[in-house]
Amino acid sequence: MRFPMPFLGACVAVSFMTAVTPTWSAAETSVFDYETAKDLLAVCTSEQDAAVLACRAFLEATVQYHDAVSDGRRMKRLVCYPGGLTVEQARATFVAWGEQHADNAERMSELPVVAVVRSLAAAHPCR
Repeated sequence: MRFPMPFLGACVAVSFMTAVTPTWSAAETSVFDYETAKDLLAVCTSEQDAAVLACRAFLEATVQYHDAVSDGRRMKRLVCYPGGLTVEQARATFVAWGEQHADNAERMSELPVVAVVRSLAAAHPCR
């Protein structure tokens, strides 16, 4: 999945989110935990503008890292998504996967980056 925002853009987005976090109220920042898949699911299902941006930035960074390390020579791809897949489609895929596994304590306690890749791999497996 090659999103239009380059890697530097994702870094800027994450930096922006970090820079503005202290100005949000405690209630708003409580959804910005990234310890588990369940935490990321809460961020990605929130309708707060800041949460929408935070979810998009996390997904973008995860996909870009996957693409960077799985160049086909040293590490095989874990996800083989079609060209033109958008960040919103990736978010919808992760949210659907998260809702499907909401009662699975093992899956919901995974690192969020693992859960994102797992959700995208389930939807777009490499054959």
